[in-house]
Amino acid sequence: MISLHHLEYSQSFRILWLLEEIGEPYELKLYNRDPTSNLAPPEYKALSPLGTAPVITDDKGLVLAESNAVIDYILDQYPDSPLRPAKDSPVRADYLFWFHAGVGSMMPMQFMDGIFTVLQKRSPFFVRPIIRAALGQANQMLVQPRMKTILDRLEHDLAEHKWLAGDDLTAADITMSYCMASAKQKGFIDASRPNSLRWIDQMEATPSYQSAMAKDGRETMVFSF
Repeated sequence: MISLHHLEYSQSFRILWLLEEIGEPYELKLYNRDPTSNLAPPEYKALSPLGTAPVITDDKGLVLAESNAVIDYILDQYPDSPLRPAKDSPVRADYLFWFHAGVGSMMPMQFMDGIFTVLQKRSPFFVRPIIRAALGQANQMLVQPRMKTILDRLEHDLAEHKWLAGDDLTAADITMSYCMASAKQKGFIDASRPNSLRWIDQMEATPSYQSAMAKDGRETMVFSF
């Protein structure tokens, strides 16, 4: 029996959706963020010292963090699942790319964008214009171009297929879900990217996604800086 330790407004929602899509029994343990720091509470950090989500455990002593590691581990338990295309599948390369693109490309840029926002809000008033100018330049030079590149690739691929790796839902879509929802919230995805918006709409209409949202009990999975 796998136990998912789910931190509110975090990337562990992806594991919740994965488990709902697989449809096998699991245990769900919910954790709220510290109201002052917005970080994971002490009981969560006792499982994962970095306080990162997701974390899964089982009755054999397993403690595993990091989203893609968790997804791979869970899918290893269900080798017949269609959520991970076979090695000889024609969509295998697309699957591998998008399975890692969220963690490797999209989330670092969005996290950086969020940190820039926090630094501007929390900097002393008299230096705030200087901080805003410096971080704004960094955002324009680094974050915006890289986000445009990956979002352009998304638009291209989603013009060819219903989902990110062909016409069937895969774990690549599930691991990209938090990145996509966050990108829409931050304004990176708007009406100029209709294929990405269509993908988000069909994600939100998926029964397993809806059941995961009901168990999460919140209107969004995304943490707001």
